[in-house]
Amino acid sequence: MKKISITLSLILVPIALLLAQADRWQQRVEYTMDIKMDVEKHQYSGTQNLVYYNNSPDELNKVFYHLYYNAFQPGSMMDERSRTIQDPDPRVGGRIGKLKEDEIGFQKINSLKQNGKEVQYKVEGTILEVMLNEPIAPNSKATFDMEFLAQIPAQIRRTGRMNKEGIDYSMSQWYPKLCEYDYQGWHANPYVGREFHGVWGDFDVKITLPNNYVVGGSGYIQNGNTVGYGYQDKNIQVKHAPGNDLTWHFNAPNVHDFFWGADPDYTHTQLDAEGVTMHFLYQENDKTRDNWQALPGIMAEAIKYMNKNFGKYPYKQYSFIQGGDGGMEYPMGTLITGERQLGSLVGVSVHEWFHSWYQMVLAFNEALYPWMDEGFTSFGSNETMNYLKKNGFLMGKASEGPHPHMRSYKGYFNVVSAGMEEPLITHADHFVTNTAYGIGSYSKGAVFLNQLEYVIGKEAFRKGMIDFYETWKFKHPNTNDFIRVMEKVSGMELDWYKEYWVNSTHSIDYAVNAVKPAKKGSKIVLEKIGVMPMPIDLIITDTKGNKTNITIPLRIMRGEKRKDGKMSFEIAPEDWPWTHNKYELFVPLKGKKIAKVEIDPSQRMADTNPENNVYEKVEK
Repeated sequence: MKKISITLSLILVPIALLLAQADRWQQRVEYTMDIKMDVEKHQYSGTQNLVYYNNSPDELNKVFYHLYYNAFQPGSMMDERSRTIQDPDPRVGGRIGKLKEDEIGFQKINSLKQNGKEVQYKVEGTILEVMLNEPIAPNSKATFDMEFLAQIPAQIRRTGRMNKEGIDYSMSQWYPKLCEYDYQGWHANPYVGREFHGVWGDFDVKITLPNNYVVGGSGYIQNGNTVGYGYQDKNIQVKHAPGNDLTWHFNAPNVHDFFWGADPDYTHTQLDAEGVTMHFLYQENDKTRDNWQALPGIMAEAIKYMNKNFGKYPYKQYSFIQGGDGGMEYPMGTLITGERQLGSLVGVSVHEWFHSWYQMVLAFNEALYPWMDEGFTSFGSNETMNYLKKNGFLMGKASEGPHPHMRSYKGYFNVVSAGMEEPLITHADHFVTNTAYGIGSYSKGAVFLNQLEYVIGKEAFRKGMIDFYETWKFKHPNTNDFIRVMEKVSGMELDWYKEYWVNSTHSIDYAVNAVKPAKKGSKIVLEKIGVMPMPIDLIITDTKGNKTNITIPLRIMRGEKRKDGKMSFEIAPEDWPWTHNKYELFVPLKGKKIAKVEIDPSQRMADTNPENNVYEKVEK
């Protein structure tokens, strides 16, 4: 009996670990913050109560916070990186180094307690390291109380005061934010201007500032009738005595960040669609009036398409707020520059809202997988913009070419031809150039998905996108998690696809090498010139115009697609081993009856030399 007991315990321990891993435990936070703005000094004092739930199997002896505003100081890592990188972001460049004392950003910690007792801490640039009085045990919680003072920097990147369109406050990265701890450990990355990773939780935030300001941001307004926001009762006219302050109270459940914008001249409108209240806050003038009035109706159509094809947006509100330095996503809202043409305004609004699916709900670790957030978002926004134009909800041409992602492919081809490509697996902060980061994350990331649709077929791909969203929402998935879902829906092995496309810069180049006579038919000789292997869709057209669709799977796929949208395929009798650079396909057609042989007419395979993809009979 003793031996059996020991054996069972040895079996149960790894099973428990496997179950914990499959569940992908998540830390959790509950923020209660109260800040008071001094708009003369562009500073604010704040209190923060943070309840931190350690749901990990690890005992924690330290915790870390982000202090993002400290990046906006001469000599910071962000300043140095922006000045020395080969192709600096023109919005930043050397501007941080020129900030005056009253223009820099800072977040200073005045006091910090753990469970009511003072703790030791130190600040290193944009990271606050806290040495705990007592460890936080697995499956337990700790409470941190903080008092802090912050100065809002001049608007340079994402956050700040007085942006180029005259918006007073674009408030992102504005509070001491606990770093994420997950199955890979702590993610206390210094801020150099790239991406984010956060802990899900509930935010209860009170913002006090002069009563002439209008505020919008993450979460649901709790005192709309008091501040005159939300139009709960259109008959209520809110009046305030001149010079008095006003407190705005927001609650944002189950998000991993909180942002807000404030300006005395905001016009606020709203529209309900798909169970979501969309808020629009902008400065109304000749550059904004018509386009911002048209935006709500178009976004109402966009959310219908997004919900149907990518999974349902889980919150009950979203805010489009004029501010920032371009477009930047946050939970339940976005900051976007607003003096745009209508197509541009809709484009940035669709793109930033789409981040809600991939950065706010699935919430990839953007530092490690920026291409998953930006690439998946670009894919979804390309599809949605094409839908809006194709159905007349937005003026402009629908996609030119066989699919709506042609611009993403062109961006990828450009960086390959320039010799600047870096592997997608590169950490966001460590790309050698901004070009490699941008094209890789946005363009090559979008191509990853559209090309995967080519590999497994449209039906499996569309089902996989929904299954992935529903399976992994609120769990910080990684690349392997996505590939496993796609393997399940397609019945194929796809690890090779990830390893080549994500972990390397190997490119694709296939060619129709020759059409040779053979007994009772012809042999079509195909050649793999590039390093990356791919399954091949081949369309053979005879001289009467009849077409035969054949797909040649890779042997390492252990499966194949038989249908791709409205197109069905014959399966080649032999799979193509990736080790073989040439492949011969017999077809029961004499060479003189073959008018055309074409590799991938859908143009979803990112072949870097499409000119050798077609054989056409030359008439004599």
